[in-house]
Amino acid sequence: MSKNFRSLLLWSIIAAAFIGPGTVTTAARVGHGYGLGLLWALVFSILATIVLQEAAARLTLGAGQPLGEIIGAENRKWNTFLFAAVALGCGAYQAGNLLGALAGLQLLGDVSKWWLLLLGIIAGGLLWSGSTKIITRSLALIVALMGIVFVWVAFGAETLPQEWLTGLVPKVEEGSALLVVGLIGTTIVPYNLFLASGLSKGQDLKEMRTGLLLAIVIGGGITLAILLSGTLVKGAFGFPELAAALDGRLAGRGGLLLGIGLFTAGLSSAITAPLAAAIAGQSLVGKNRPEWGYQGRYFRSTWGIILVAGLLFALTDVQPVPAIIAAQALNGLILPLVAVFLLLKINDPKVLSGVYRNSGWLNILTVLIVGVTVFLGLHNIWSAMTKVFANLSAITDNTRFMINFAITGLACLALLIRIRRIA
Repeated sequence: MSKNFRSLLLWSIIAAAFIGPGTVTTAARVGHGYGLGLLWALVFSILATIVLQEAAARLTLGAGQPLGEIIGAENRKWNTFLFAAVALGCGAYQAGNLLGALAGLQLLGDVSKWWLLLLGIIAGGLLWSGSTKIITRSLALIVALMGIVFVWVAFGAETLPQEWLTGLVPKVEEGSALLVVGLIGTTIVPYNLFLASGLSKGQDLKEMRTGLLLAIVIGGGITLAILLSGTLVKGAFGFPELAAALDGRLAGRGGLLLGIGLFTAGLSSAITAPLAAAIAGQSLVGKNRPEWGYQGRYFRSTWGIILVAGLLFALTDVQPVPAIIAAQALNGLILPLVAVFLLLKINDPKVLSGVYRNSGWLNILTVLIVGVTVFLGLHNIWSAMTKVFANLSAITDNTRFMINFAITGLACLALLIRIRRIA
């Protein structure tokens, strides 16, 4: 087995981590509502994922420490805040994971929402026992098979060449901002940066970059296939409608395959999201403390709180599709915070030697990524405030754009100045 292939197998965990119920829901909803009009957001998401994941892995390789320990080494007061932000994102994901798993079961038969309790017990039992690696890898294999199914279905989507070209032009169409941020949040996944940090141990730079690049590109291709599959849905969007659209290409077995895929993706992610929150807490606030060990009470309390919070939210009568999309959008808003901490550390000469630190063009590219996520986040904040304060609706779209652009520009300039000072 070649070295590059072994690296691809290792880093495929990253691709499997972001191909969950959130990706299926958000990407298919984008395709259904806007066709290829938001293709640029997917391309941006894949590029941003490569840049940020590579930086997290390179930071760990160069410093010889996990990402959480590096971020909080000098500014302990930020650790609790950053841990809370990551945990909040994982909690939002957790509700979507459980709802996605339940939606998968409901495509297979008449299942009530109280099955969520059983799903929660299964996830909690596996987390308590610590035997999650084999389970999550097995479920990730089934998720990969679901990706192959979507690739096959995508060949049935009818698109025109000009649609691909116009879709690459960045624009936020009316009502699409939440979906754009959601697509970014479900692809980049802030807590996956901590996962990338852990996976990089023991690799050299070239091996890490090859495996990571191939894995993320493959994951991006599957996401594109899901988006194209969403264009086949007619009428209102929902999981039953998506299953019906898949039936035409899968000899009437679209519901069965989508149901199995959603269930396994949801259950796998329902294990990994609480675990990721606990690992983030372990590295950010629990360094060398026995109670933060894998069997420690703080570690178990963290994943337990995330699991229970997600379960309680999922047990309400909330609809799965909008809830999952909202969860992805929340993580898209948390992303700039984690990315800024990562960017500052990857440029710090006290942490890394020259060969591992960012080049000038990588700094500019990463700052642009942060800027885009900040701009889109501000757009969503405006939309929410307009619904609460009716008088804000008098502010024109052009004025809002200029305000958002000015704030984003100042934030990016301040970040570049800060990088220049520490470098």
